[in-house]
Amino acid sequence: MLTKKQLDLLNFINKRIQRDGVSPSFDEMKEALDLRSKSGIHRLITALEERGFIRRLAHKARALEIVKLPESLGGAPTVATQPKVTDGGGGGSHGLQATPMHVAELPVMGQIAAGVPIEAISHASYSVAVPGMMVRQGSDHYALEVKGDSMIDVGINDGDVVVIRETDAADNGDIVVALIEGQEATLKRYRRAGGGAIALEAANPAYETRMVSEDKVKVQGRLVGLIRTY
Repeated sequence: MLTKKQLDLLNFINKRIQRDGVSPSFDEMKEALDLRSKSGIHRLITALEERGFIRRLAHKARALEIVKLPESLGGAPTVATQPKVTDGGGGGSHGLQATPMHVAELPVMGQIAAGVPIEAISHASYSVAVPGMMVRQGSDHYALEVKGDSMIDVGINDGDVVVIRETDAADNGDIVVALIEGQEATLKRYRRAGGGAIALEAANPAYETRMVSEDKVKVQGRLVGLIRTY
């Protein structure tokens, strides 16, 4: 059973991963839970990890992933699994029934620049299997391979595969696939800057924010997940 603070932190991490595709920073977690120091966050994360709700990914900044959720946060109910008896012809072997995890197959539409924009790619090069929890029923999704390092401060690295939900709308702060002048595609944080301009923000101080006229930017999707191989 989780404490209220543990449950609050798990809920916050889950919502941020669903929104941004990456886990929040320790400072953001500390502020969200109104704690005085990050040491309290470390203790809560350790407790959640020991209970099997989250997993830390080694050698990666801001790399937490949700393993499971309690029922109160929409997770599957815990059910005692009955042994399944297999008749082996005179002898019996006992095994546990496994519940298959839902997997979605998404087309990888090519590479998306997390750096200098590259030409938009609109054809599938291969497919990738993603956990069903990353995709929303009733919406179309696709995947893109990240090229570049301009989003590393939010945990998106060169070579990662990002999961994108198709949409032409975005809120301030969303990480989106932005099509610029119908030719260049890039993965950036989206903000309305006023005066009919859109700011496409990098998450790496080595890259400047790019200001583009609103009529020259088309949102093609919003980041909802990330897949990394080692």
